Amino acid sequence: MATRSVKATVPTHVVREGGGFKVRRPVAMGSLMSPFLLLDEMGPVNYGPKEAIGAPSHPHRGFETVTYLLHGSMQHEDSAGNSGDLNPGDVQWMTAGRGIIHSELPHPDFYDSGGLMHGFQIWVNLPAKHKMMAPRYQEIPEADSPTVERDGVWARVIAGECLGVTSSIDTVIPISLIHVKMEKGAVLDQSIASGLNGMIYVFSGSVRISDQLSVRKQSMPFGFGVKQQASDGELALLSDGDSVKIICDSPCDLLIMAGPEIDEPIARYGPFVMNTRQEIHQAVLDYQNGTLA
Repeated sequence: MATRSVKATVPTHVVREGGGFKVRRPVAMGSLMSPFLLLDEMGPVNYGPKEAIGAPSHPHRGFETVTYLLHGSMQHEDSAGNSGDLNPGDVQWMTAGRGIIHSELPHPDFYDSGGLMHGFQIWVNLPAKHKMMAPRYQEIPEADSPTVERDGVWARVIAGECLGVTSSIDTVIPISLIHVKMEKGAVLDQSIASGLNGMIYVFSGSVRISDQLSVRKQSMPFGFGVKQQASDGELALLSDGDSVKIICDSPCDLLIMAGPEIDEPIARYGPFVMNTRQEIHQAVLDYQNGTLA
């Protein structure tokens, strides 16, 4: 088996989204992270009573959104009449497909009381042949979200497989999305099928990727670093291979992400991700005319 190594380490920056909430976002987007269009870490932030904010009603077309909550409580509803709550450990995998209009706001009880809010929203691109598929939701409550714990490694398998445990999420394209917590000194050998783009986002602590300690000299875009380590707020883009070896240097949390390269043009305008400007123009017209969803 060929072990993957780090080909670039990408920093994050803080931006505001939705109603003005802050997110940490890697500066590499688009082709560098394909099929992932966006990786937003929401918080962690402590809100006082009646301070919490979210994302009021907005449209999507042409991709999927994955919302994973670690702390806090949110409420969602959409143009198809769906609604529900998101609590710690819950996952919502929304395939926007041809179009949906939805909102994600703090749960009224959380809004009144305040507290810690922390979670992720990830955008997954869809190939052209699936961009206009029927919208669908897959909502996995914490109690039904598969987890595994072994030798200082805990994992929630949102999509894909880890340590013999497989997710129940039905993905349009082959996706791995795994939340991993590791104790200092713990080691995880994770399979990632050859040919898939692989990456690791660390959001607490630090890890070594493979057992290589040397820094490799390699030309990468935007001056990103190349090192076999990743720390809080860094995204490690991986070379090709069959697996990745993760060694925990200090207690850590991370996301393992993998998926295929979608080698198609990307036309993007706000919440619409299509293949051509004409398709974007049509999405905007459909939204304005009330025929998007």
